[in-house]
Amino acid sequence: MRPPVGAPSLTRRTRILLAAAGVLVVLLLGGSRLLNFYVDYLWFGEVGFRSVQLTRLFTQIVLFGVVGLVVGGLVALTLWLAYRYRPVFVPVSGPEDPVARYRTTIIQRLRLFAVGVPAAIGLIAGLAAPVQWQTVQTFLHGTPFGQVDPEFGNDIAFYAFTLPFLRMVLNWLFVAIALCFVLALITHYIFGGIRLTGRSGFVSTAARAQLAVLAGVFVLLKAVAYWFDRYDLLWSNRNSQTFYGATYTDLNAVLPAKLILLIIAVVCALAFFYAAFRQNLQIPAVAVVMLVISSILVGTAFPLVLQQFVVAPNANEREAPSIERNIAATRDAFGIGPDTVNIVPYAGESEATPAQVRADTDTIPNIRLLDPGKLNRTFTQLQQRRNFYGFAPNLDIDRYTIDGETQDYVVAAREMDANALVGNQQDWINRHLVYTHGNGFVAAPANQVNEALEDAGGQGGLPLFTVSDTQTEGRIPVDQPRIYYGELLDNQYSIVGAEEGTPPREYDSDEAQYTYTGAGGVPVGGLFNRAVFALAYGERNILFNSSINSESKIMYVRNPRDRVQAVAPWLTLDNDPYPAVVDGRIQWIVDGYTTLQNYPYAERVELGDATADSRLGPDGQQLPNETISYLRNSVKATVDAYDGTVKLYAFDESDPVLQTWSKAFPGSVSPRSEISPDLQAHLRYPEDQFKVQRELLTRYHVDNPGEFFSTVSFWDVPSDPTAPGGAEGGVQDAQPPYYLYAGLPNQEGASFQLTSALVSLRRQFLASYVSAASDPENYGEITVLQLPNETQTLGPQQVQAQFLGSPEVSQELNLLRQNQTTIDYGNLLTLPVAGGLLYVEPVYIERAGQDSSYPQLARVLVSYGGRVGYNASLSAALDEVFGAGAGDAAGGAAPTTGEQPSQQEPPDPNGAEAPVAPPAAPTGAQAAAAQEIRDALNDLRAAQQAGDFARQGEALAELDRAVEAFQSSGG
Repeated sequence: MRPPVGAPSLTRRTRILLAAAGVLVVLLLGGSRLLNFYVDYLWFGEVGFRSVQLTRLFTQIVLFGVVGLVVGGLVALTLWLAYRYRPVFVPVSGPEDPVARYRTTIIQRLRLFAVGVPAAIGLIAGLAAPVQWQTVQTFLHGTPFGQVDPEFGNDIAFYAFTLPFLRMVLNWLFVAIALCFVLALITHYIFGGIRLTGRSGFVSTAARAQLAVLAGVFVLLKAVAYWFDRYDLLWSNRNSQTFYGATYTDLNAVLPAKLILLIIAVVCALAFFYAAFRQNLQIPAVAVVMLVISSILVGTAFPLVLQQFVVAPNANEREAPSIERNIAATRDAFGIGPDTVNIVPYAGESEATPAQVRADTDTIPNIRLLDPGKLNRTFTQLQQRRNFYGFAPNLDIDRYTIDGETQDYVVAAREMDANALVGNQQDWINRHLVYTHGNGFVAAPANQVNEALEDAGGQGGLPLFTVSDTQTEGRIPVDQPRIYYGELLDNQYSIVGAEEGTPPREYDSDEAQYTYTGAGGVPVGGLFNRAVFALAYGERNILFNSSINSESKIMYVRNPRDRVQAVAPWLTLDNDPYPAVVDGRIQWIVDGYTTLQNYPYAERVELGDATADSRLGPDGQQLPNETISYLRNSVKATVDAYDGTVKLYAFDESDPVLQTWSKAFPGSVSPRSEISPDLQAHLRYPEDQFKVQRELLTRYHVDNPGEFFSTVSFWDVPSDPTAPGGAEGGVQDAQPPYYLYAGLPNQEGASFQLTSALVSLRRQFLASYVSAASDPENYGEITVLQLPNETQTLGPQQVQAQFLGSPEVSQELNLLRQNQTTIDYGNLLTLPVAGGLLYVEPVYIERAGQDSSYPQLARVLVSYGGRVGYNASLSAALDEVFGAGAGDAAGGAAPTTGEQPSQQEPPDPNGAEAPVAPPAAPTGAQAAAAQEIRDALNDLRAAQQAGDFARQGEALAELDRAVEAFQSSGG
């Protein structure tokens, strides 16, 4: 018989080439990681959060080492035992026996296989482990909640911090034992401990013992898993269409079944251990069969029977205790309990008089006419100044107190927009060394425009801008208006700074250049750092450009949200950072949330779905669609727009999750007491948290479990009626909440609020009005004005349909569309006024098909108690609804004196607000044609009211002639 032939050996040259290739691969992979680590190391040092990076890295390295050593060590021990107790003599089935060839190859390279296989498996396991670093840190620093679950009596911290870690350890042990079992089986087969020859095959005593012990350990781990499975019932989704948490079936069938299966699993494991020392495998086989049958009968069949024949016929009674637990847990987990939410009965219907409307001096004067989601192009066309500046797609709302008067403003930062650079501006020097920063803070009172559109020769309906930049000092003074960090600077790096005496090179204005003097940026003057960043960005100019000197610094990670996320990876961030002038500096304010996935009995929310709305659209920045059952706005973060300084403030210091992470990263979060009064005055109730809470309040305002089960009193978040197709009943995203400076019933004075209307379940009638306070003295208080169930107050969709169905409105809008004009509906605001609900919607027009066009406020729609007002000014529209004099207190068109909507003339270099020439007055022909249009419209309305079709035809013909005359005159 010919002995087995071994595999051919490698030549010395081949081994050298393979080793060199391996080293090259390691350098390519490891070198890139090392480069990125060093770049991050420099950045974390710049922002002062290097301990965050190092703590995270240390945890990941320890996880890599521990998991790799445990898994690799168990594999190595398994292989050693299988090889050590292999049969001395192994029969060969023939000269072509493949097993013998493998056996010979392994024996010839025994050390390679003995070390290489465990090392490779340990390396793979170790590389997979670091992603769970947060689980380890929360386990090590877990903080008690001081609350226990209603079923097992464990502190909530056990489910938030301890159980995930124990599950992680158990899962890795499952993986390790499963790998060991498979490798032991293969090894024993290769070395003859297991043979498939003959009728029944052959298993050696050593192989049987080792495999039985491994199987017993696996089943014993399964018994531990059954013990942990009991706790998973507290967030069961068995009845997820109604509520989350342990149901009657879970508590009375599944929970006992888990304990029964645990006992059977322990017995099964003991049977395997017994078989390791006995020849008979019948006992463990019977135990396994018993475990499988029990899991089917006890774990699956019995709960189904109980659910169908006991629970389902009486579900409202059987599930009442669990629903009650779910209501209490959800309110606590999401901050919508009675301590935060105040539900107030509200009539929703009223026959208000003009005097009552005028008397509402908290809401009527502050009604917002400017929609921040619609005015990006208006701000851009009138305040961009240069093509490379830009504003965020959705502007923001904040409030400021000027001359003792507080009101809300549409605010924006004039940022550098690298994507808008054209021609030679895109040269590397211009892109990264010259055009480095934005310039200025732009704001406009949200309740005013310069003039009514029809009274200003086409130049009305525009914001009244106040601008603070390097050349202009507006009504909101800014000490340092240059913006080096902003939302439009995602992937843009800039190299700034210069030695003393070096001419400035950064563009600041057409008359001046600037040299950065702030603390932001990483030093890049040394040759080593220049080489590092040249490699990191693949740009040789960084290494050879002569303008980069010993004082130069490179700025990167410039988006405020990205900077906060990097220094606080444990936070979920709100998707809408907003700029605010705080103590004279432009600060980006970012809201940070702490979340948990498994809070006992609490509702589970898909975060991305719950925070989506029509304003974000399909391409808007949306939160990740992760499942959460706990949410707290625990951190307020700020990013300085000039030097990039990041500060985290503990806003909800009672949050145990925040306390846990503060222990993990000591010193990274400042106490709430360090929030300055000026910063506190600009903190807003965050939109994403409010969206989640309003979604939950549609159900969890109900206290009675029976009523909750019937869903009869549930509400809905309305779809946005102003989105395309919204009024026609198309499927629309949710209506976004709106920031308002307004009053509330039984509240003295106006306050800054985040508001939303809610409608009845699957109906469009208004059910309630929700408002979250943002002022420092009552921040976080949520007021719900609940309308009586029997009323049929119109909701947003119905009001929009009422607007568009009004003959006067529809006719004039159709005429505007025929005149090459695009109609855009602004935010439909819901306001509690004089015991009823007032709806206000601005209507914007824009010349169609022109790149330089921008929205202008053309009309204001008002609805109250079924009556509709429609006019170029808010005051006139209110008068149409309530009667003469009702709109006297309203804002809207402001006097022509003061600041003007555009600033096209060069500003005063001394820093004073530049006077701006008013819009050119219309010519005589234009004015005459405009008057003819108004007369024709009046004639058309009168003919329609009289039902005289002949007069309607004449009026339409006259209107066409008047429009042609107006266009030919240059209008």
